[in-house]
Amino acid sequence: METKEVLYKLRTQNGLSQDELAEKIYVTRQAVSRWENGETLPNTEALKLLSKVFNVSINTLLGSPRTLICQCCGMPLEDNILGRNQDGTLNEDYCQWCLADGAFTYSDMDELIDVCVPHMVEQGFTAEQARAYMKQKLPELDHWKRSDRNGGGEFEALKRQLIDEINALGIEGMPKVDRLFALAGRDVNLEYPLPGGGNARFLDDRTTYLGNQLKPLSGGEYCFGVLANAGFILICTYKANGADPELILYKKR
Repeated sequence: METKEVLYKLRTQNGLSQDELAEKIYVTRQAVSRWENGETLPNTEALKLLSKVFNVSINTLLGSPRTLICQCCGMPLEDNILGRNQDGTLNEDYCQWCLADGAFTYSDMDELIDVCVPHMVEQGFTAEQARAYMKQKLPELDHWKRSDRNGGGEFEALKRQLIDEINALGIEGMPKVDRLFALAGRDVNLEYPLPGGGNARFLDDRTTYLGNQLKPLSGGEYCFGVLANAGFILICTYKANGADPELILYKKR
C-alpha cells in the first residue's frame, strides 16, 4: 500500500476523524486530507508523531519499502515485535527481545545463540545447523560490529543484581536462578486470582521484562515463573501453557 492508503486505513481503524488525528499530531485537518489524497507526504516530525499515535513503524507508514531485520539477533521485524527506545518510541533496528526501553539486553554473543538455537530447532533446523548459522550471521549485524554496544554495561549489571535479589528471597521449593532472559509482556502477562475475589494482570503487554521458567525442586506439574525489571520482582506458579496461575510474591524494588 501507498502512504495515503496506510494513513486512511490506520485512521479509520482507530476511529479517528481527520480533525481528531490532526489535533493529536499538531497539524491542520487540511494537511491530513492532503496526505490521504496523495498530494503530499508527512514530514519527518509528523511521521514520528504518527508512529507514536498508531503504534506502528515509520517503515509501515511509508508503505514498507524496507525489509526490517533485527540488528542483534537477525530476526525479521514486524511492528508488533519492535523494540522501544528510552522514550517509548519504536526502534526499527531491533526486536523487543534485544532492545528494551533503550537498553540492549544481550552483550554476549554466545548467550544469545544459546537462547536462539532451541527456537530454530522448533522450526526444523538441527542444533548444529542453527548454531553454525548464528555464528556466521551475527557478526554481520550492526549490534555486534559496534564495540560500544556489546561491552556489558548497565543492563548486564541490572541482570546480575536481580538474580542476586531473587535468590535471596528464598522461595520455598524454587531452585536458584542463574540466568534471566528478555520476555515480551504479552507472552507472560498472566491473569492472577486475587484473595478478595476477581482477577488482575500486573504487566504491560508492550513492555519487555526479564524472566525465567523454573521446575520446582520437588517435581510436579507446576512451574515457577520469575519476572522482574528495575521496578519490581514477581514470582508465580502455573501449569502448562500458563494455566492456573498463582501469584506467590510481588515486590517493589
